[in-house]
Amino acid sequence: MKMYDEKHIKNIVLIGAAKSGKTTLAEDMLFEAGIISKRGTVEERNTVSDYHEVEHERGNSVYATLAHTEWRDYKINIIDTPGSEDFVGEVISSIRVCDTAVLLLHAYNGVEVGTELIWDYIDQYNKPTILAINHLDHENANYTQTLEQARAFFGSAVTVMQYPINQGPGFNAIIDLLKMTMYRFPAGGGKPEKLPIPPEEQEQADKLHNELVEKAAENDDALMELFFDKGSLDEDELRQGLKIGMMKHQVFPVFCLCARSNMGSGRMMGFIDNVAPSAVEMPAEQTEEGKEIPCDPAGPTCLFIFKTLLEPHIGKLSFFKVMSGELKAGQELYNEKGNVSERLNQLFIADGKNRQPVERLRSGDIGCTLKLKNTFTNHTLNDKNFNAQVDPIHFPAPKVRVAIVAKNKGDDEKLSEVLGEIHMEDPTLEIEYNRELNQVILHGQGDLHLLVTKWRLENIYNMPVDYLPARIPYRETIQKPAMSSYRHKKQSGGAGQFGEVFMKIEPYYEGMPAFKEYTVRETEEIALNWGGKLVFNNCIVGGAIDTRFLPSILKGVMEKMQEGPLTGSYVRDIRVSVYDGKMHPVDSNDISFKIAGMMAFREAFHQAAPQLLEPVYDLEASAPGAMMGDIMSELQSHRSIITGMDSGNASQVIKARTPQAELDKLYASLRNVTQGKAKVKAVFAEYAPVPADVQKKLSEDYKKTEAQNGQH
Repeated sequence: MKMYDEKHIKNIVLIGAAKSGKTTLAEDMLFEAGIISKRGTVEERNTVSDYHEVEHERGNSVYATLAHTEWRDYKINIIDTPGSEDFVGEVISSIRVCDTAVLLLHAYNGVEVGTELIWDYIDQYNKPTILAINHLDHENANYTQTLEQARAFFGSAVTVMQYPINQGPGFNAIIDLLKMTMYRFPAGGGKPEKLPIPPEEQEQADKLHNELVEKAAENDDALMELFFDKGSLDEDELRQGLKIGMMKHQVFPVFCLCARSNMGSGRMMGFIDNVAPSAVEMPAEQTEEGKEIPCDPAGPTCLFIFKTLLEPHIGKLSFFKVMSGELKAGQELYNEKGNVSERLNQLFIADGKNRQPVERLRSGDIGCTLKLKNTFTNHTLNDKNFNAQVDPIHFPAPKVRVAIVAKNKGDDEKLSEVLGEIHMEDPTLEIEYNRELNQVILHGQGDLHLLVTKWRLENIYNMPVDYLPARIPYRETIQKPAMSSYRHKKQSGGAGQFGEVFMKIEPYYEGMPAFKEYTVRETEEIALNWGGKLVFNNCIVGGAIDTRFLPSILKGVMEKMQEGPLTGSYVRDIRVSVYDGKMHPVDSNDISFKIAGMMAFREAFHQAAPQLLEPVYDLEASAPGAMMGDIMSELQSHRSIITGMDSGNASQVIKARTPQAELDKLYASLRNVTQGKAKVKAVFAEYAPVPADVQKKLSEDYKKTEAQNGQH
């Protein structure tokens, strides 16, 4: 293929809510450029970007897919992204490496939930943005209403470039305010006629053109002077002003499309060529230390891996952006994070599942390579004499969780390997091997995210699995002091076992007074791995228990604290004082005192007003103000305590404290009552007492389990 310099490479990402037409638009652009000879459709499962089996099964994008066009001496790299919030990781990584976002709005549905949610990431990375109003042939299409919604949400930066004629089923024409031309499309779409603006539209077109000129001029002092001098700007000056405005996030050009009928995509591609910034015009990339990496083809070679994909029969594909320098096939680069040199034997330009080999790629371009051994998403590859780590993609924390088990018990090790591979592809899916809960837990972005993961395990990896509720990491403690003793005595011929321990246990808190009921000979303070403390006092006098047996008593206490008496959960924040006991000159040994210490602690615990604690999260839910009543009702029905309210950007924010045991159900409920419009985030806050009825039920369930397992 032709080699393009850095000024003629444009990288765009197609984003928008599900069904807004991103995949269809990508197909249109490839067709317009002659990359494909026939346009596929989502319904016929033959589009370039939605080529994975799971996407055919669902009828929606799951993966971000790279393609390219060559349009009028420019190369446009296109990344088509999923519309569901559950696959937000694919969207964020694509936004990160593209230089312009094309945000599709459905002409009937307007600014949808998916649009609102993803805008935060466009804003965060400050990406120039084009708004494309699609589906103008929909029977209920309403361009004006969609434009008003966009202005209400995105503000005054929304800048009309085009408006439609005959929207609805008869849609066939667009007035272009930059070219001051009407584009009329033939039946079924395709190459339009360029016609003068009809007389009945001239006044409206002139008015909007003047607004466009003013918007372009206000972004640059030199252009503003020209505007004052001439009273207008020519087309090249308009393009210059619009580019400056886009890069400042003060101009979001609005285009009109009917991608399904191949109307409008060619004109938008021309605008991307001539106006949308290239990587070399964008601010320099940042390293982790905040230093700049200029997009300089003469600079040292630097690649950033933004996506990893495992494909059957091919292996690992690594997608990258050339941040600096020029990359040649066979070049060896160094990965500092992996502490390994990697040789990139093959370079490809991707169009969905089809890959075209190339010999080199210049700075600003996007491509992929095969079989990098120790290089993954968020890694940087450099010339050996150049040390720079590109600032990584920051993925959102998971929102829901579920425990996973292989249906075939012999597959446990294989399941672990497969989950590792899936996480490598999708960093937003986190895998936790929780010893405390004795579960493998998947953390995902939503129920759909977890369901698609299960589909992949069963259909791609042939690994049948079950999803189970993820257990809650409760904690146990006490509310009042208690004393107990326990004598362990066992005789079965030969040497026996004997140990007797007297102890007092108390709730521990920082700064509590020293223990004074008995003389403390030695104190050991233990910071527990699971949080909280154990303070262990040796108050033995007169040799009632030999000093060498005290560590065994402590070991018994610690073992019981790792499987608490109430529910089998970890115990925390207790002071144990061993003040008396008895031993036998022959039968006493370490195991005897370990058992005696464990059982004495267990009996004292049950007498000390045991309290079960649960993890509680600080939760924020933001949504339009009209939904606040429904949100508050759902929060309260899931044991949440409202802690405050605040105002956000066109939304209200409710703050609450919510138990982890309710979080998964609450996420689903809030998504349901707000039609997905609520943005929810939760951060661990503290452990807090559970209600008495919850504690009683959990304790009874644990006793039944113990009885079934024959434990005492």
